[in-house]
Amino acid sequence: MADDFNTYIKRNINLNDEDIQLMHSMALEKKAHRREMLLQPGDVCRHKMFILSGMVRLYRTREDGSEHIMHFATENEWMTEPESLNHGTPTAYYIEALEDTELLLWTKRDFTQLSIAIPQLKTYSENIIAKNLAMTRERVFNTMSATVEERYDDFIRDYPDVFNRIPLHMVASYLGVSLKTLTRVRQAQVKR
Repeated sequence: MADDFNTYIKRNINLNDEDIQLMHSMALEKKAHRREMLLQPGDVCRHKMFILSGMVRLYRTREDGSEHIMHFATENEWMTEPESLNHGTPTAYYIEALEDTELLLWTKRDFTQLSIAIPQLKTYSENIIAKNLAMTRERVFNTMSATVEERYDDFIRDYPDVFNRIPLHMVASYLGVSLKTLTRVRQAQVKR
């Protein structure tokens, strides 16, 4: 798994072996079991996470217990709850492993030190944050303006790996629709 991370870093940030070794030396390796909670409401998020294998989701619940999934992350993706991590405040979100998952974790302090020691990492991290912000704005816009059918099509196109690995009720939660509505949309597509 370390080789996969090294390949990812070399491909996306183009770091030398010393910088990659420094990143490894400050990382904590973690294996999470399916359905294991990595963060729960009231906790303070302590880590930036890189998914080596498996999948996690970030979600929040309403008082009635309904779940609203904000994000999925799979292999070679990053996950955190930035508001809690950056400000040291309790979160309202969950991060859950949806499969047996292997992760690399960095504390805020350690990642900040790495970003100072490796300027390319800081630039890359800032680019990921900007990309995630743009994706979030696009998702909000689509939620407000696109039909359920269009949002479903976008989800399948943008996240084919996720779609095949999660139950339909999670797709419905991510899209902000009921399972009944999602089932109707899928049946209509089959007829087309």
